[in-house]
Amino acid sequence: MTAHLTSSTPTFDVAVIGGGPAGATAAWDLAREGYKVMLLDRPGRIKPCGGAIPPRLIADFDIPMSLVVAEAQEARMISPKGHKVDMPVHGGKVGMVDREHFDEWLRDRAEQSGADRRDGRFLQFGRDEDGTPLITYEAHGAGKAAPPVQVRARTVIGADGARSQVALQAIPKGGGMPKSVFAYHEIIKSPARSEAFDPARCDIYYQGHLSPDFYAWIFPHGETTSVGVGSAKKGFSLRQAVASLRRSTGLDTSGLVRKEGAPIPLKPRKRWDNGRDVVLAGDAAGCVAPASGEGIYYAMLGGREAAASIHELLTTGDVRALARTRKRYMKAHGRVFLILGIMQHFWYRNDKRREGFVAMCKDKDVQRLTWDAYLNKRLGKPDHLAHAKIFFKDMGHLLGLARTPPAEQTK
Repeated sequence: MTAHLTSSTPTFDVAVIGGGPAGATAAWDLAREGYKVMLLDRPGRIKPCGGAIPPRLIADFDIPMSLVVAEAQEARMISPKGHKVDMPVHGGKVGMVDREHFDEWLRDRAEQSGADRRDGRFLQFGRDEDGTPLITYEAHGAGKAAPPVQVRARTVIGADGARSQVALQAIPKGGGMPKSVFAYHEIIKSPARSEAFDPARCDIYYQGHLSPDFYAWIFPHGETTSVGVGSAKKGFSLRQAVASLRRSTGLDTSGLVRKEGAPIPLKPRKRWDNGRDVVLAGDAAGCVAPASGEGIYYAMLGGREAAASIHELLTTGDVRALARTRKRYMKAHGRVFLILGIMQHFWYRNDKRREGFVAMCKDKDVQRLTWDAYLNKRLGKPDHLAHAKIFFKDMGHLLGLARTPPAEQTK
C-alpha cells in the first residue's frame, strides 16, 4: 500500500473515523464550532440494534420526532419457563428508531453543519515528517486499481466500532478488543397485533436456548420489527436462535427486510487516548451498557465528550484534555456500568438464575427504579427502603429461597 503526500494533501483539524452515532455526533459538534472536520464512514454498514432511545437522548441531541418510528409503552420479560412479567413504562415513553435511517440522518446533519463527509474504509494511522497524524483510507467505489487516499489531521477521533483499528494502531496498550457479545438480528415486516406481538411493547427473552449468556428480543419499529439475540459463547448459533424465536412467536411468516451482525462491547476500555492527538468514542471506547446492551445514548454522549476534549486541546494545546474524556464519562456513568455488569455476571449465568431475575422484575420498586434510571440516564436519589427491599429479594432469588410465581399471576 502506497500513498503519496503532495502539497495539495488536505489537512483537517479533526478526522473522525466512523460515522455511527458517536462519530456523527462528534463531527456535528466540532463542525458547529467552526473546525475543519472530515467524517469518514464505510457505507452500507448498519449495526444490529433494538433501536430504543430514551427521552433524555431526544432532548440532549435535538432529535426530531420524525425519526421516532414507534413508541414503546411497556417491556415484557419472558423467563426460561415462559413466565411473563410486564413492566409498563413509568414517567415517559421509549422511542424506537431504525438505525438504517437514524444513523444516516446523523451523518447528514454533520455534513450540513460543515463536516467533509467521505465514504471509505479506514486503512492506516501514521504520521507525517513533522508528527502530524496521517489517515489513509480506501475510497468507496474507487476501484481496486485506484491508490488509497491520504489526509493530514491535527487530531483524530476513533469511532470505528468494537474492533476499532484506530485503537489497535494508535492507542498504546489499547488495541485489544474489549469484552463483547456478538449480536445478530433480522429486520422483518411487522405483523398484525397479537398475544405474541404488540407494536407498543418490547419483548425480552431470558431463555438459555435462545441465549446462554445474554438475551433475545423482539423490538417493534413501526412498519418493521427487530428480532435478535446476543451471545459471547463461541459456537452458539445466533441465526438458529433467531429462527427459533421467530417460529415460536409466529413471526417466521413475516417477510425479511434485512439482517445484520456485529460485536457489541460490554466493558469500557481502560484507556481511550494516546496522550497526544487521538481519542476514542462509542463502541471503540467500549461504551455500551452491560446487561442491557444499550448503546445509542452512550455512544452519542461519548462522541460529545470526545468532541469537547478535542476542542479543549485545539484551543489550549493541553494534551491532558484527552484523558479527561474518560474521566468525565466514567464519573457520570461508571457506577451504572458497574452495577449492570455485576447484574449480568450473576443473573445471566444459567436458567435457574434467569428465572429468579424475571420474577424479581415483577416488584414495583424494581420497575420504578429501573425506568427512572433508563429514561433519565441517572441513578436517582437514594430510596433506602426500596433498595433494601430489592436487596433482600435479590438475595432470596439468588439463594433459591424465593418462589417464582406462575405465569398467570405475573402480569
